[in-house]
Amino acid sequence: MLLLALGFLLVMLQPSAGQFPRVCANVQSLLSKECCPPWDGDGTPCGELSSRGSCQNILLSQAPLGPQFPFSGVDDREDWPSVFYNRTCRCEGNFMGFNCGECKFGFSGPNCTERQVRTRRNIFQLTTSEKNKFLAYLNLAKNIPSQDYVIATGTYTQMNNGSNPMFRDINVYDLFVWMHYYASRDTLLGGSNVWRDIDFAHEAPGFLPWHRAFLLMWERQIQKITGDENFTIPYWDWRDAEDCGVCNDEYMGGRHPTNPNLLSPASIFSSWQVICTRSEEYNSQQALCSATSEGPLRRNPGNNDKSRTPRLPSSADVEFCLSLTQYESGSMDKMANYSFRNTLEGFADPQTAISNPSQSSLHNALHIYMNGSMSQVQGSANDPIFVIHHAFVDSIFERWLRRHRPMLEVYPAANAPIGHNRENYMVPFIPLYRNGEFFKPSRDLGYDYEYLQEPALESFQDFLTPYLQQARQIWAWLVGAAVFGGIVTAVLTGLIKACQKKKGGTSSEIQPLLIESEDYNNITYQSNF
Repeated sequence: MLLLALGFLLVMLQPSAGQFPRVCANVQSLLSKECCPPWDGDGTPCGELSSRGSCQNILLSQAPLGPQFPFSGVDDREDWPSVFYNRTCRCEGNFMGFNCGECKFGFSGPNCTERQVRTRRNIFQLTTSEKNKFLAYLNLAKNIPSQDYVIATGTYTQMNNGSNPMFRDINVYDLFVWMHYYASRDTLLGGSNVWRDIDFAHEAPGFLPWHRAFLLMWERQIQKITGDENFTIPYWDWRDAEDCGVCNDEYMGGRHPTNPNLLSPASIFSSWQVICTRSEEYNSQQALCSATSEGPLRRNPGNNDKSRTPRLPSSADVEFCLSLTQYESGSMDKMANYSFRNTLEGFADPQTAISNPSQSSLHNALHIYMNGSMSQVQGSANDPIFVIHHAFVDSIFERWLRRHRPMLEVYPAANAPIGHNRENYMVPFIPLYRNGEFFKPSRDLGYDYEYLQEPALESFQDFLTPYLQQARQIWAWLVGAAVFGGIVTAVLTGLIKACQKKKGGTSSEIQPLLIESEDYNNITYQSNF
């Protein structure tokens, strides 16, 4: 009870990261298309008085898109978030948030100037108390309403272009389930028509950056509602696993004794209700998921279609994937060949990198293997295994970034499927994040993975430290040698000058230049370093 009360208090006091800010889910904000809430610290929009940010027009990418979505002006997610808002807070320096009231990922302190790097750990390496705390945090998030964000229950057209707002409250955990649904849902075309070949979070270049941002926001939200600023998402290393090692009551819930599709009553997750799983029903009604309960969490690991996913991923699959040098290729969708992203996502063969959507490997394999709520894309985040699975997928992405050290330009700037170009804003996040902002090493975003940490030198200062220590040990000898060398040099110089005077000088004609004058301007300095 104490933890629950603390959670409510913290949620009331601190902003969170998610979808529609509650303070902007009203007629005035929708009709003016402006979402620039005041920062509590000074009462001005975006904390402008404190130089935290200012209300600015949204700058949308004009880069051309791929051919996968042949429509325009039919989906609220096009040119996100311009259908709802065209002015939002643009934060300065290390400030972030829908009102610039937070720090960017990787920074903390009252002025967001303190760098920090937290470590995500293997779930099997957690102590019993650490593991139980993680499970309690998950359950807490499922039972605390978000104070800062609401979800849309209708399209902008159904809201009469903003004059009839349609929003509702949601708990913290389900807020993220809903965001994952909203990013991957089908386009409603009217009548009974929908367009299925669209996804703002999957099957294209943004898959890895989008989920990286999603996990960071989820992680920060848990830190806030619990007051545990050092919390990090644990990861499940599923390489070479023969079964679901976390599918037991000690971790993420075991199998029900009489119904193999449900969770054990001994697990706290057996009481969880899922949302946003009935995509065909929403499509037929031309409606959005309203986040109403749709039954218990379902999972039947291993009893999946073996012709599609015969086994869980191996270490060899991961290593081959990491060897691919191209982040993206070809059509930049699930048909891309030799694409690291498409292979890791699981649409390409992990032994050849040739696209094969009839098979599900690597990331996709885990979803199919779970054979339940996690196996349907739009509602997959209902299963808490989702976060520990995607944390490990993100770690593989991180390994690829460290191995190949790509420039930002490696991420496609144009011609990717809708919403996936480098400068596109990620759907449905407010505050706004561009895809390219998360195509960078995790340490730049304030976190690392335990199994990726090395005793490597952290900086040039670290490189110099052992040599400086040695120098301090022999400094007296070094000073003495320098003084002696100076005296010897001075004596020799005096002797040479004396000899030159005795000889009466030497003609310049017999002193050749080291570099002939006509060649001087052609000299270049080269280095093999």
